[in-house]
Amino acid sequence: MAQTLTIATRKSALALWQAEHVKALLEKLHPGLEVQLLGMSTQGDRILDVPLAKIGGKGLFVKELENALYDGRADIAVHSMKDVPMRLPDGLTLGAILERESPFDAFVSPQHERFADLPQGAIVGTSSLRRQCQLLARRPDLDIRSLRGNVNTRLAKLDAGEFDAIILASSGLIRLGFEDRIRHHMDVSDMLPAVGQGALGIECRSDDPQTLALIAPLIDQDTTCRVAAERAFNRHLEGGCQVPIAGFAQLSPAGQGTSTGNNSLLTLEGLVGSLDGSRILQAQISGPVDDAEALGQALGEQLLSQGAGELLQAAHDAGA
Repeated sequence: MAQTLTIATRKSALALWQAEHVKALLEKLHPGLEVQLLGMSTQGDRILDVPLAKIGGKGLFVKELENALYDGRADIAVHSMKDVPMRLPDGLTLGAILERESPFDAFVSPQHERFADLPQGAIVGTSSLRRQCQLLARRPDLDIRSLRGNVNTRLAKLDAGEFDAIILASSGLIRLGFEDRIRHHMDVSDMLPAVGQGALGIECRSDDPQTLALIAPLIDQDTTCRVAAERAFNRHLEGGCQVPIAGFAQLSPAGQGTSTGNNSLLTLEGLVGSLDGSRILQAQISGPVDDAEALGQALGEQLLSQGAGELLQAAHDAGA
């Protein structure tokens, strides 16, 4: 009898692409394995007229999927790693983190080639406080407006003239075939990415060795180390999407490839900002890739010593 594995997924086009991608990889790896999708609507998908920071953050996109894991309706859930809360519920684990797509943000505009070309007072759409603070730090004249919804909805609002430009994750646009809408990728000198941006994670029950074994071949060691450092940094700051935090890890050339080595160097850059962009704190740390989580914690401590705690508390208070 064929073995069956069920993936819990949100019903948005991007979430379904991600789930179908994992389904195809698993069925290719394991001939005879039948993978099916369990489409679900999460609270984060249903409440679109309120900023995420006001309704509890990106954990709203994963809770229903995790409930399906708990009660056995699903074996795994596929997430964008930037949506996964920094602490997982008891009994669940990230069994695999896949190779990362572009981690950068994308500048999308019908009229303007680059961010620097935006006119005075231009209206820019984003759902991210991280993006908001970095945009305003460079251009306090901009009118930043909340933009929720799936990728197609956001692009439609831009095309309808509601915004002069919008900022989206490059990875989502690439995966959905909208790469031609990207005017330019905003590298780390333009905007530091979100923790885990561009990476896919597979969550499952920690007491399910059979499923853990099935997904283990999908693990990308380089991405796993980088995301571990970023998440440890965010976790040390007790951050989430309710506060403007960015974190991005890179490996030295020696660390590129299919596996990491003890001589690899991991460099992690972190940022905390005020909501209006008037104050930006940044720091960077480097060390052995095997110390990824410790490096993340140390970088978090560096920013706390610079006063990040006050900025984070102010952001929490503003979102209360």
